[in-house]
Amino acid sequence: MPEKLPYRSTPVFDQDTLPAALRSRHSTKAGVWGLLRIIEGEVRLTYLDPAWEMVLSPDTPGLLLPQQPHFVTPLGPMKMQVEFYDHAPGL
Repeated sequence: MPEKLPYRSTPVFDQDTLPAALRSRHSTKAGVWGLLRIIEGEVRLTYLDPAWEMVLSPDTPGLLLPQQPHFVTPLGPMKMQVEFYDHAPGL
């Protein structure tokens, strides 16, 4: 069975264009999963409830559950994109 594609994706952001809204507490809506895809460099993904941090890289995407509060912090030069799904994406 082929993997379903995201219904929407953000533009590609770098360390300078990453919006302030993504650098501070936010969450996806009910029924929306997010997948952080790192194209270059590294990003720290901080989950707030429960509290947990992980470093994302091109080999390590970050899964966001519906309504899960989180924020991201660039760890130097990077490029990333967020994909949005109406189902749990396969990693």
